[in-house]
Amino acid sequence: MFRQRYYDFFSRFYDRFVSLHSMGRSGESRAPLLDRIGLKRGDKVLDVCTGTGTALSHIHNQVGRDGLILGLDFSWGMLRVAQKKVSAFDNVFLVMADARHLPFKAGVFDAVICSFAFYELKEETQEGFLKHVGTILKAGQPFVMIEHDVPENAFIRMLFYVRLFSMGRNRALEILRHEGDHLARYFRAVKKIEIPKGKSKMMKCRS
Repeated sequence: MFRQRYYDFFSRFYDRFVSLHSMGRSGESRAPLLDRIGLKRGDKVLDVCTGTGTALSHIHNQVGRDGLILGLDFSWGMLRVAQKKVSAFDNVFLVMADARHLPFKAGVFDAVICSFAFYELKEETQEGFLKHVGTILKAGQPFVMIEHDVPENAFIRMLFYVRLFSMGRNRALEILRHEGDHLARYFRAVKKIEIPKGKSKMMKCRS
């Protein structure tokens, strides 16, 4: 499958690309937003499209060894890089699966997170994921989407668009402009939280 091969190859450079986009280390733009989710010790958390697993160690710091953390991605290359980052944690597990078909029972997770990946998903995957994600969450618990805003720097903005268009994500530009309305089709409450550093934002959604 082309997209899997693309991300398997891109896994070699992914962390450096995100660092360039974020003007810092790849985890810096996630951490302040992850801190605002409200995770607790012992929580069960799913990180969808975990990529190279940048968010997993920070999530582990919040939920502790009594929690359970799953990182899901459809790219073996991305998961291979992630495994190196979480090898010391015995309660972090990596799952190879498609975000459109989440292989979990209903009401399992205290939070589902998707960071810096949603805009790149194919349209049918986005729709399938959003329709299903609420069912695997415990009642009232959040789905959290963390994304970059469109960069102000012209060169970085060009790379941002090239990345989207290279995967045929023309529709992502429409979602970027109306993401609150789009998410409100699937969730009863949608709250946007922004931080200036790295021009990142979090959409916190509840069913």
